[in-house]
Amino acid sequence: MICAADVESYLHQNIPLSRQMGIRVTLCDNSGVRLTAPLEPNVNHMATVFGGSASAVAMLCGWGLMHARIAELPFATELVIRRNQMEFDSPLDGDFDAWCAAPDADTLAQFDTALIDEGKARLQLDVDLLIDDRCAAAFVGTYVAVKK
Repeated sequence: MICAADVESYLHQNIPLSRQMGIRVTLCDNSGVRLTAPLEPNVNHMATVFGGSASAVAMLCGWGLMHARIAELPFATELVIRRNQMEFDSPLDGDFDAWCAAPDADTLAQFDTALIDEGKARLQLDVDLLIDDRCAAAFVGTYVAVKK
């Protein structure tokens, strides 16, 4: 699996909004991907994180995990998001993290098999948005990888 710095570089080069939002990839390993984002470039009129920014950070966290998963495949792959849902439980009133735990080994094996055999695979990922290690919002996204 590629490292956090490689995922961050990929996001900043290919999705410029990630750089403008101040997103940093602080962890990328077999357990999952963690992003951090500052309040300032993502603030709304209530001095909390703008909902669209929160959704984008969550989506990019899942995207980062998917990119790390497919980046080292021996064939070119495109990645898209098919569907997503966001639920807010409390305001994000400061710098915040997004955490996407890696799916279990069986789920990942099914994804890999479908991608190799059928040329397309989908994976549903859950992302928690955390402020001071408290979950303030939850994102669910379905990502699709397609062999070129």
